[in-house]
Formats: sequence, C-alpha cells, structure tokens
Amino acid sequence: MERTYIEDKIFDKVDFTTNNLLVAEYDSCTFINCDFSNADLSNIIFSECAFTGCNLSLVKLNETALKEIKFKDCKLLGLHFNNCSKFLFSVDFSNCVLNLSSFYKLKLKKTGFKNCNLNDVDFAEADLSSATFENCDLAKASFQNTILEKADFRTSYNYSIDPELNKIKKAKFSRMEVVGLLNKYDIVIV
Repeated sequence: MERTYIEDKIFDKVDFTTNNLLVAEYDSCTFINCDFSNADLSNIIFSECAFTGCNLSLVKLNETALKEIKFKDCKLLGLHFNNCSKFLFSVDFSNCVLNLSSFYKLKLKKTGFKNCNLNDVDFAEADLSSATFENCDLAKASFQNTILEKADFRTSYNYSIDPELNKIKKAKFSRMEVVGLLNKYDIVIV
C-alpha cells in the first residue's frame, strides 16, 4: 500500500477530534490552532512540520514519526513521546505545556525546551545531552539514569535531580536553583 504524501500544506483551525487526520506523510506542513485532543496520530509521518497554538493533549503516538518538528504555544498534556518511532526523532518546544508527558528512554540530544511547563514529566533513561531548558518549570519531573551531560538548566526552576542517579558532567545550573541537586538529603539551606 502506497502512503499518501502531503507537502507544504497549511491546516488552520481544523478540528481533528471529529475529522481524523489522514494517515499519511506530512512534509513541511503547518498546523495552526488545530485541535487534536484525544486523536490517534499513530503511524503518521511528520517531517519538518510546525505546530502553533494547537491542542495535542492525550493524542496517541504509536510509531508516529516526528522528524525536526517545532511545537510553539501548544498544549501537549499526557503525551507518550516514548511510543513514537525512534528513527530521526527530533523535536523542539517553545511556550508549551507538556505536563504529565513521557520521554522515557528517548534520545533528545540538543533538544530545546523554552518557556515550557514540564510538571510531572518522565525523563527517566533519556539522553538529554546538551539539551537546553530555558525558563522551564520542572516541578516533579522525573530524572533517573538520565544523561544530562552539558544540559543547560541555568534559567529553569523547581527541578529535583539526584547527581548520584544521573550523569550530569558539565551540566549548567544557576546558583539559586542548585538546591534542586540536594533535595534527597532533606537539608535546610539558609
């Protein structure tokens, strides 16, 4: 079966909760203010696409390909990015809400997170080498056996990272928030 190929198309204010997005390959497409909440995006290929102002909460991502995808001003609650195709997986997030999402065991080298809410996000066993967390809220985000080497957390806050359970060599932290590396010791810093 040959896959449908859609290129350079703009989808504006489309409600994909009632009209399913065609299982196809989308190349250089733009999705603006679309509602995908609870949609099934399994087996769809997205390459060099942009999502702006979209609601993608609770979408199914089984073997979904996300190649060089930019999310801006999007709501992405409860997404299991770990179910996506691992081949050429590359994403970037700006002004997004990703609470309760999972990046378990994903390679996220040099991934950008800018002005994002990442509350209760699972980063366990992910490779976040050289990732940038710019002004992000990481309250209750889970880091276990995570590679954080050269990651930049200088402007982010509310994180709790155990240096004994994660690789943090050359990672950058601000003086004010470095207490997030000491939480497990239950000490008082004044």
